[in-house]
Amino acid sequence: MCGLFSSSRALCLALLCTVLAGCAGHAPTPRGEVKGASASPGELAQSDTNRMASLAMQENLEGLFRLMDKLYRRNPAEWRKGGVASREQAIDQVRVAVIQRQPWAPLQGRRDIAAMGLALAPEFAGDRVAAFIHATADMIITAHGGKTEFFLLDGVDAQHLYNAARNVESAVWLLAQRRNAQGQPLLLADEIGAQGRNLSFEREFGKIIARLDLLAAFTTEKYRRAAISYVQGIVGGTFLQFLPVR
Repeated sequence: MCGLFSSSRALCLALLCTVLAGCAGHAPTPRGEVKGASASPGELAQSDTNRMASLAMQENLEGLFRLMDKLYRRNPAEWRKGGVASREQAIDQVRVAVIQRQPWAPLQGRRDIAAMGLALAPEFAGDRVAAFIHATADMIITAHGGKTEFFLLDGVDAQHLYNAARNVESAVWLLAQRRNAQGQPLLLADEIGAQGRNLSFEREFGKIIARLDLLAAFTTEKYRRAAISYVQGIVGGTFLQFLPVR
């Protein structure tokens, strides 16, 4: 009986060693690494909150540009409406207009949520991808007080950031639900079908929404903590003074 137990234990140990050896023999697949931005003189005029808001804005805009590329790939007829030679050229034009805060002519002078409403209207006949990305970027920048980079004298409104996140959620829902006159989706995006699942659009939109919500919560918490720190300073100044010992 003891010999049988010893044999079983030895077998288990051998199997465990085999599994561990197999795990150790295969390195995990590289998936990139976190890289910080290069230091710049302008950072001397930024608080931690300013820096966080600037990085979040940069990532949100880059996320929209990635979505633009993906939407153009699924809807190539859209970039051709703009009279450009390639998808890349169409992306570059929108990128420059967004970064330089230039209006987008097909949006008829509308900005912010009014521009989003036009871009998602079934009757809109222009390049819907360009109009939608430009309008959404403009809405997000407007929610940040019209700025894309933030310094010590700059502040953001937490409620405006929260509202911007809800606007992006509404836009994603409208893209999925609205149809044109032919009964087709306004733009092809996420897909679940016999050929497979493509939910990359939802994930990218979700990242933008999450950043906006996090910055809104962080901004609210910053002001709340400032009030608490002020009270703690008063209490500490009254009751937590050092006493003489000689």
